[in-house]
Amino acid sequence: MKKFLFLTFLTAILLSSCKSYNALQKTTDYDYKYEAAKQAYAAGHYTRAYQLLDELILIMKGTANAEECLFMDAMCYYNIHDYETATLHFDRYFKTYPKGTYTELARFYSGKSSFLQSPDPRLDQTPTYTAINSLQDFLEFYPLSERRAEVNDMIFQLQDRLVQKEYESAQLYYNLGSYVGNCTNGGSNYEACIITAENALKSYPYTNLREDLYMMILRARYHLANNSVREKANERFTQTIDEYWGFKNEFPDSKYIGEADRIFRHANSKLSKRPIINNDEE
Repeated sequence: MKKFLFLTFLTAILLSSCKSYNALQKTTDYDYKYEAAKQAYAAGHYTRAYQLLDELILIMKGTANAEECLFMDAMCYYNIHDYETATLHFDRYFKTYPKGTYTELARFYSGKSSFLQSPDPRLDQTPTYTAINSLQDFLEFYPLSERRAEVNDMIFQLQDRLVQKEYESAQLYYNLGSYVGNCTNGGSNYEACIITAENALKSYPYTNLREDLYMMILRARYHLANNSVREKANERFTQTIDEYWGFKNEFPDSKYIGEADRIFRHANSKLSKRPIINNDEE
């Protein structure tokens, strides 16, 4: 105990000046250096702490301090917002110590570090998929964890990001409309919009953008039919009307209901067969 207090006192002195810190880095008294790293970590000097711990990880390997050293090093990178390096260190920890003292925390912070690296929806979403997988792995290992709610919330946020990207892709196709310059292999932008939005709804049925995606599909079906040759128009207007009823049944009080009703009336009037009556309209 006396030795520990003495080391703590000396560490505080050494960390008080740059010159002393440089001397600390050069010392070969690794127990002393390790205590200094712990003190730096406790004081929130994470950059100084990881500079010492990076060296000590290999030196401490096989000792009683090895496990704590590796986890503390990972936490240093997490706390300075170097999430990529933090993820690597957390992963290294729980692979080295699958039943270690800090394994649950390491898996949690690995997932959270990946979550914090997830990019803007307009960018490549590979890191987002990686983060979702990491967080889902955590829930599989620790289904009753007290961090379960936070992990689920992060997963939902990541899924919303993926849906947003799909929504923006569908919107882009819709905005391109009847332009055929990008349709080198046939098809149309409206068809691409419908397929993209439908796939998003299949993959993420509980998304907050569900109503918006359905409305986009309805709009795209109407414009696709309106721009079709006569042989295909009737079938596509019928599909538009079917889409309208599906939308109206699920979202009877939708903010888009006025627009949806107008699409129904226009599509209905275009059919060469007897129009379908909407009893809800006057």
